[in-house]
Amino acid sequence: MASEFWLTDAQFERLRPLLPNKPRGVPRVDDRRVISGIVHVLISGGRWIDAPAVYGPRKTLYNRWVRWAKAGVWRSAFEELAATGGPPAELMLDSTWAKTHRSATGGKGASANGIGRSRGGPTTKLHALVDGLGRLVAFVITPGQRGDAPVAADLIQAAPASATLAADRAYDSDALRRLLLARGTRPVIPNAPYRKRLHPFDPEPYKRRNLVERAFCRIKDFRRVATRYDKLACTYASAIALAAIIAWWT
Repeated sequence: MASEFWLTDAQFERLRPLLPNKPRGVPRVDDRRVISGIVHVLISGGRWIDAPAVYGPRKTLYNRWVRWAKAGVWRSAFEELAATGGPPAELMLDSTWAKTHRSATGGKGASANGIGRSRGGPTTKLHALVDGLGRLVAFVITPGQRGDAPVAADLIQAAPASATLAADRAYDSDALRRLLLARGTRPVIPNAPYRKRLHPFDPEPYKRRNLVERAFCRIKDFRRVATRYDKLACTYASAIALAAIIAWWT
């Protein structure tokens, strides 16, 4: 069927070395088929029980997805693939919200799992760094009401240093500028209106900041990223990681 998703030969060859190796015990069901089924569910936003039968048992899809999410397999595969290109020349930084479905709320530890309440109700915020080709290179999720600048420092330090970093004025803080300069990165951040001492600002590289907005649009084509159905932070973060892998890194 045209609506089914299948990993190409090239995509699977990039992924295969990053998958868990199980030399003993019962061999796993075909990895390519199962991962294709998982990606189909992430794109369609449907329930696991509604996955097409061509991908095999639905329980196998769900169990593989959750088990590898908790083990960090999807996240580590993303990080390894994103690091293959070396330090990027430029990075763009921004955040976006995802509505949280009622199936993901109501449990204990919502805040610890990146679910908060903002003007739009229960939400999760995705903070991300994107390179000059519009590819996700690092990300973190927080409750929806968290501010942008307090999260930026940890996110930046988790990524390789770039020559420039562009972000909007929500990230205009002296501490963040000092961090970037200490890493050899030139901040491309507009001055906030309340600033008395203005910092240098180059509008030309700032024009490319739209790459991060376009990256968010592309990753939200995966409906299980655009709307959060998962209670656990590791599972939702894994959906973002696998979506990024398929969109850019395989």
